[in-house]
Amino acid sequence: MLADLAEVLPMGWHCAPPVADALPDQGLDAVLEVVAPDGQRATYGVEVKRLIPTRDVADLVDQLRARLSQAGFNEATPLLVARYLSPATRDRIQREGAGYADATGNAMLTAAQPGLLVRTSGLDHDPWRGPGRPRDRLTGTAAARVIHELVDRPPPYTVPELAARSGASTGATYRVVKLLEAEGLILREPRGDITDVSWRALIERWSRDAGFSRSPSIRSYLFPRGLDQLLDAMQWLTEFYVLTGSLAAQAYAPYAEPKLAMIYAKDPGKVAEFLELRPVDKGANVLLAPDDGTACFVNAGKPGGSRVEHAAPSQIALDLLNGPGRSPSEAHALMDWMETHENRWRL
Repeated sequence: MLADLAEVLPMGWHCAPPVADALPDQGLDAVLEVVAPDGQRATYGVEVKRLIPTRDVADLVDQLRARLSQAGFNEATPLLVARYLSPATRDRIQREGAGYADATGNAMLTAAQPGLLVRTSGLDHDPWRGPGRPRDRLTGTAAARVIHELVDRPPPYTVPELAARSGASTGATYRVVKLLEAEGLILREPRGDITDVSWRALIERWSRDAGFSRSPSIRSYLFPRGLDQLLDAMQWLTEFYVLTGSLAAQAYAPYAEPKLAMIYAKDPGKVAEFLELRPVDKGANVLLAPDDGTACFVNAGKPGGSRVEHAAPSQIALDLLNGPGRSPSEAHALMDWMETHENRWRL
């Protein structure tokens, strides 16, 4: 893997032979030097592991920095190397100011002096994951129900309590908890209570696998009278629905004039007929998606005296994160509000 890094360096850069003096005695796997065209060098201290759970990243980086300092490489940047690094693990390594590389082609090297930024993309799934190991995707009804409970209800609680509240099976709940614990998104005492949930990071992680825009059955419509009038019309709906996305976020954290309504419905066709929506290929201001079993109605409500059913803020943020246009910016504005008003939305 380290040899592969040399192939992606900018023109004129190269890797010097690894430094080998006394490295085993210092607990270092390798010290790599990258040489700029003018001869300046960026040094990296390498830690090689078969697997690196997200929750272990901070400790590994701190330990590697300490070993590098003891060995006299005070300016070296930690570089974590593994067979496969998940997206969450790569994000955490980057936040810790370290570099990474894995055997699928994911790699990142940075240096301030000489200036260097190298990033390559490999796989976002573990090709060596064997049968019977927990899935690394947060998809399906069980995962959605468990995540809603983790995000929407502050801990502590046990895994069996989480399963009972979410309605997911005990086995499915343990699988989700194990994955989130490995990715450092929740803290759990050994065989005991879940004590902390990094709910914002969890929503961001969830958005890679789920959300409104990932539905394969989205239908596009135009409501000619505008979104204000749409809200007035929706209060008379008798079909089961929930409002999400930009228009729903206005009830919590107004960002800008909404241009798009996103609605989950048990029967999208009946909702479209009642609201007199016009099917369009372009210029839509309403998107309808069926309830596909992803628990989009969990913890829905009518905020601020609204007469329209809104998705839970956690669901709205999820749907905005992978929505079109400025939706991701609206998601971050909503989550900023959620961070300062937890007593207003966490149950």
